[in-house]
Order: sequence, then C-alpha cells, then structure tokens
Amino acid sequence: MGKVLLGGVDIAIIVLYLCFLVFIGLYLKKRASKNLEAYLLGGKSIPWYMLGLSNASGMFDISGTVWLVAITVLYGLKSIYMPWVWPVFNQIFLMVYLSAWLRRSNCSTGAEWIGFRFGKDKGANISHTIIVVFAIINCLGMLAYGFIGLGKFIEIFLPLKAVFPFLAAVPDAYVPHIWGIVFTLFAVFYALMGGMMSIVWADVAQYAIMTLAAITIGIIAIVHLTPDTFTNILPAGWMSPSVAHLGIHWEGALAEFNAAIDTSIYQIFSFFFGMVLLKGFLTSVAGPAPTYDMQKILSTKSPREASLMSGFVSVVLMPVRYMMIAGIAVLGIILFKDIMPDIRDASGALDAELILPAVVKHPWIPVGLTGVVVAGLLAAFMSTFAGTLNASQAYIVNDIYIKYFKPDASPKQSTNANYIVGLVMVVVSIFFGVMAQNVDQILQWVTNALYGSYIAANILKWHWWRFNSKGFAWGMVGGMIPALILPLVFGNEAVVASLQGNWVLLKDALYYFPIIFIFSVIGCIAGTYSAPPTDEEALKNFYKKTRPWGFWASINAKVEAEDPNFKKNTHFGRDLTNVIVGILWQTCLVAAPIYLVCKEFTYAGIGLMIVIVTSIILYTNWYKKLED
Repeated sequence: MGKVLLGGVDIAIIVLYLCFLVFIGLYLKKRASKNLEAYLLGGKSIPWYMLGLSNASGMFDISGTVWLVAITVLYGLKSIYMPWVWPVFNQIFLMVYLSAWLRRSNCSTGAEWIGFRFGKDKGANISHTIIVVFAIINCLGMLAYGFIGLGKFIEIFLPLKAVFPFLAAVPDAYVPHIWGIVFTLFAVFYALMGGMMSIVWADVAQYAIMTLAAITIGIIAIVHLTPDTFTNILPAGWMSPSVAHLGIHWEGALAEFNAAIDTSIYQIFSFFFGMVLLKGFLTSVAGPAPTYDMQKILSTKSPREASLMSGFVSVVLMPVRYMMIAGIAVLGIILFKDIMPDIRDASGALDAELILPAVVKHPWIPVGLTGVVVAGLLAAFMSTFAGTLNASQAYIVNDIYIKYFKPDASPKQSTNANYIVGLVMVVVSIFFGVMAQNVDQILQWVTNALYGSYIAANILKWHWWRFNSKGFAWGMVGGMIPALILPLVFGNEAVVASLQGNWVLLKDALYYFPIIFIFSVIGCIAGTYSAPPTDEEALKNFYKKTRPWGFWASINAKVEAEDPNFKKNTHFGRDLTNVIVGILWQTCLVAAPIYLVCKEFTYAGIGLMIVIVTSIILYTNWYKKLED
C-alpha cells in the first residue's frame, strides 16, 4: 500500500497553497467577467513583468524538470544543449523582434492573426481552420497527459490508499489518474473563474514557491558537496560543455548508466547538436505556436512590453530552474548508493528519471522543505495546465463560437461560453488520459504531424509578401503527409531492426525532420503560385502595422507612396546580432548556476562575466532601441 512520506507541516503547506488558488479564482472572477478580452487576455492591462513571471512559471513543468535532472546526471554540462530541441532559445527570437511583430496585430489568438495576415479569402478560412484544429489538438494532448504525470509524482509522497483507505478497491493502474483529477480540479477552478488575470496572479505566487524550493535545494547540495570526492565520482568530460563528442562513460556503481547513454539519440553528439541547432533555429524563426506562450504575448499592453516580457522569461526562469536541477542532480550522484533501490524501474534497470522524487524524499531534504518542493512542482503543473486550458478556451470561443455562431455575444454569454468550453475540454482530456494506453499513439501521431508541418509555412508568412493563404494551407498539408507516414515506417520494429549503423538514428523524429521540412517547403511554394497574391489592401495593412523585414520590397514601395512618413524596417543585421548574443547570454544563465552548485567557482565566474558582458551589449543594442 505504501506509506505517507509527507509530514504534517508538509501537508499543511500544500493545503494552504491549494486554498490560495481557490481564493484567487473567487477574488478575480468579477474583473474577468467584464468582457471576452478581460477573460482571455486580462484586458491587456497586466504588467509585462508579471506576464513574464507567469510564462516562466508555466514553463517550469514537472515532466520537463524530471527529464532535465536525468540528462544532467547522465551527461553533465553537455545537457545544457539538449533542451534546444524544444527549443528553449525561441524566447530569444521572441524577445529580439517576434513578440513585437505579433503584438502589433492587436489580435486575440493566433487563428485570428491568420485573417490579419491573409485577409478573408477562401484559403484564409482554410488556414484559419487548420490553426484552430492545431491549437485544440495540441491543448487537448497537453491536458490529457499532464495530469497523469502529476498523479504519478504525488503518489510517491501521498499513496492514495494510505490516505483514503476506502479507495482500496481502485486498481493500481488508475491511482495516478485519481490524484491527477483531484489536483486538476483546483487548476480548473481558478482558471475558469478568473481567466488570464487569475492565471497570472496564481503563477506569480507559484513562481515564488518554486524559487524558494530551488534556492534551498541548491544550497543543500553545495553544503554536502566535497569537490575532490565529487570529481572522483564523475566520468571524464562531465564538467565540459564541449560539443565535439559526448565522451561520457560512467564507471563503478554508476556504470549502469552507460546502457542508457549507449542507446540514446545523442551518441554522435556533434551531429545531434547540429540537428538541434537547425531545428531550433527554424522553429524559432517561425514564431510561437498557438499555445499559452502566444496568449501571454497577446495579453501585454504594447509591442515594447511584449518584447520585455519575453526577455524577462529567460532572466527569471533559467537561473532558478537550473539551481534546482543542478542541486537535485548533484544530490542524486552523491546519494547514489542510498537512493539506488528507488531509481530502478519495473524491470530492475536504473531509470535516471526517478532521481528527482528519490532525492526529494531523502532525509537530507528537511520537513517543511519537502512540502515546499512538492507544492512547487505541483504549482508548476497547475501553471502549465491552467495556461493551456485558457489557450484552448480562446480558440474555441473566439475563433469558433463567436466567429461562426454568435458574433454579437454579450460579455455574459462570452463568459458562460468560456465556462462551458473549459469544462468540456477538461472532461474530454481526463477521459483521454484515463484511456491513455489506447489513444496515446493516435494523439501523439497527430500532434507530431501538426508540429512537423508548422515550421516552413510560419517562417514564410512573416518574411515573404507573395506567400498567400493557399501556400500556408498546402505547406502545412505538405509537411503533414511525411510527418504522418514516417513515424509509422520508423516506428515499425522490423524496419528499425533492418537499419544499420547511424541509420538507426532515423527512428527518432529529430533526424527525419529535414525530410518533413523539405516537403512542407515544396507545398508552400506550389500552393503559393497556384493562386493569386493576397489582397493588396490586406498585405499593406499587415506590412504597415507589423513592419517586418524580409522580402517585402513591392509592398514597401506602395506603402511609402501612400505614406511618405512610413519607415522601412532595416534592422535585420541588428536583430540577427542580438539573437546570437542572446543565445550565448541565455546559455550562460543555464551553465553558471550548474557550475555554482558543483562548486566550480572559476567556471561559474566566467559564466557570470559572459552574462554581464552580453547583458551590456543587449542593453545598448536591444533594450535602448525598443519601440512600439
């Protein structure tokens, strides 16, 4: 049955946090119900620094933190590049120019933005539908699987049947689902009651909890780490951020980790790094996907504040998150012999993803702090879940209900529609989550296909005037076809078994990404030239408001002829420089706290100096030149 690993103080902290969420939802309910913009975007009145804290809180998710701890233990400093596959440095592109471009539209959702860019022709309606479907499926997938991960994490500390003996008949396979549903209801309550305003205020409180937990864990690791002893445990290359080769080989008791390393997709590390950089760069240039990140950008007061918000995310997220990650990773290595029984999976093999909960429940994490850590990671789930729910409501209510069924909806009708849509999305996502083993392959398949078809079309929409709605639709479909077929081909055991040498890497979607991208580009070009250009008035309106750089010469000439005071965007070189400096800046914000926790003070100091120098460059070449 298991035993409860949280003390009375720990449980009290968690209960207090949950009560605070209920209070937030009730307190902000009236303000959020004024109108649709107040509910979905907080009335575009929320300060940028609060939206930045909220966005950072939403990115501090449980499953991502578990994975980051695992790869930090296995690969050391080389792990700082692996999250680029998401990519994490998309926040730099947003900060430098894309957030301002997006916010200038004054739209409420990414689907509404499609009409702003392509006008109202038939192709624009198709593209609008594609974006709405993409957003809903993506949100549904995140909602469905997020709460199961939370349930599994909570079950370690609060075994359901020990807390509620009357539920002893519940099958073990569904125990995490029950915990997931319980805590999901709290997130649903404050997200539905207070909308974006409630989510942001709750996220700020959640960020404070996570920061306290992260700093405390980092300090505990520093106190218990003896540099010489710790260094002797580590394999050669663990402290090196070099991308030349992986070069990690554990020895002694930790040699079992080599099995995970040998079967990973990171073996040819320089090639992996190149692929991640390519995909990360292209994904970042495409701009944000229609999720909670985009909704936070659209919620800012102005384009300038949208840029500041995106820049602030890296400042408040990276050092704090990696203080926690490094602290847990270091403690996991030091305490390896003690926690070994707790980090084996059902087959008996070592599972690095179990290190985080094993460390958190170790006696070195004192009573009270365990509750703060669990509440912090619980808060991370709540933040991601609530933000995703808000995004799904925005697309269904704004882009389906109001656009097609009730264009003259009153504030009360819009609010009620948000409540109903939110509840339906939660119920459906819980159903899919409970049936996860049956629908996982389908949902992941469709979601990956949509993401695979997203990049090329969304790069061209910013930078090429001739790119039209047909090109957007064909580009997404062109990428979708190989993205649907390739996972089936390389997911087949017989095909994988027939692959020799480095070709085995094709079983991972990262390595056939170029194929998807090429097909999507072909679809974009073919679709674009199969139809006339976008309506000229729509193009001029988009170009004049957004002011993008790229291939806009013909439209620029017409805008300047009508408005001699219009100034063309000539900042491509400056933006590119700031992106490169920003990626270095962000990477050092990640590396410095890891070196600090490992007591490598010289390298931590070097990382801090790079942060200072790049900050000065960004201050003079980015911050001082921000404009609306």
